[in-house]
Amino acid sequence: MGAAVAIIYDKAKHYLRNPYFQPNQQPDARNPYFLKHMAAIDAASGYDRMKELKEFDESKIGVKGLSDSGITSIPRFFVHPPETLSDLKSSSTCASIPIIDLSAVNSAAHRQKIVEQVKEAATTWGFFQVINHGIPVPALEETISAIKAFHEQPHEVKSKYYKRDEGQGVMYASNNDLYRANAAAWHDSLQAWMAPTPPKVEDIPEVCRNEVVAWDKSATEVAETVMELLSQGLGMEAGKFKELMFSDARAFVGHCYPYCPQPDLTVGITSHTDPGVVTILLQNHVPGLQVKHGDEWVNVNPVLGGLIINVGDFLQIISNGEYKSVQHRVLANSYNEARISIVMFFNVGKLNENDYYGPLPELLSPEKPAVYRNFTMQEYLENFYCKGLDSKSMIEKITIQN
Repeated sequence: MGAAVAIIYDKAKHYLRNPYFQPNQQPDARNPYFLKHMAAIDAASGYDRMKELKEFDESKIGVKGLSDSGITSIPRFFVHPPETLSDLKSSSTCASIPIIDLSAVNSAAHRQKIVEQVKEAATTWGFFQVINHGIPVPALEETISAIKAFHEQPHEVKSKYYKRDEGQGVMYASNNDLYRANAAAWHDSLQAWMAPTPPKVEDIPEVCRNEVVAWDKSATEVAETVMELLSQGLGMEAGKFKELMFSDARAFVGHCYPYCPQPDLTVGITSHTDPGVVTILLQNHVPGLQVKHGDEWVNVNPVLGGLIINVGDFLQIISNGEYKSVQHRVLANSYNEARISIVMFFNVGKLNENDYYGPLPELLSPEKPAVYRNFTMQEYLENFYCKGLDSKSMIEKITIQN
């Protein structure tokens, strides 16, 4: 299988050597010609990728269904290119993301130290874990159990939620970028857009309804505390990010990464950076999350009672590059037990496409000019939804070249 995939991608690179491409341009999901030429290669070999994608999608079975069926090899559209697969084994066991204790966050004597810890982590790692954040461990475990229970339901129960209607309401699907990415990833997701327009409560699956609603409230409280610390780390008032409505657009995502029979040929989620302000992640004990730190991939091991926080592209931009969004990925699950992760994405709440966003004026000076140009929300959303998951493509687009 590996040799066959290598041959296919070698052919793809050959097709890409034409006047329409820039020198050294790589075949990836951001290249509008890549999928076109891959389709031509597939057609020549008798493989109809789009047909298989549609059959999988319309079956509503998800990767959990494939895994439960006992398959021993994964469908071809899940297989990733050699340049992705060759990098999966490189991970560091010597480093770990910072762990920050929030127990004294409201103490005048200790708050500044916590601000400095958060600033350092957001600047150098882009990721950190918080403990003693105010959410009891039993509540964390109940949330994980509820999402696991949803994904373990029979196909006929889950399938009524299966759709592709991104940006609103409740949606269950496998790979939100299934038709945009150049290779699918081994995960299913339950998504609920909680704000600015919350879903009808009865539209949230009953098996996890109470937990999703409760988690939205609890995670938002933690996020607002962290955003206060991040704001102070930039030398601004604690309430600045709340004033800018940075927690008023929220999406809840409950991922399931079931056992994969060929974890060396695919990934759980491809390497990417998050587009928003901050992300809060709760995970069970099954490993798989990795963060890029320097030139190494670092395993993020679960900490009892811990929540993982990471900086999104939007926060890197508005902080004028002070805080860094970083690449992260999830390996395909080789364990018999499913990996469950619950993610809350926080974005700016005022989605007026005519408004401009960019580095905050308070952070700019003649000594520290803007490194990014302003952009509209329409440009921001179009950049996200026109392709598969990727890393910093919006940041690359708006960086001011000196």
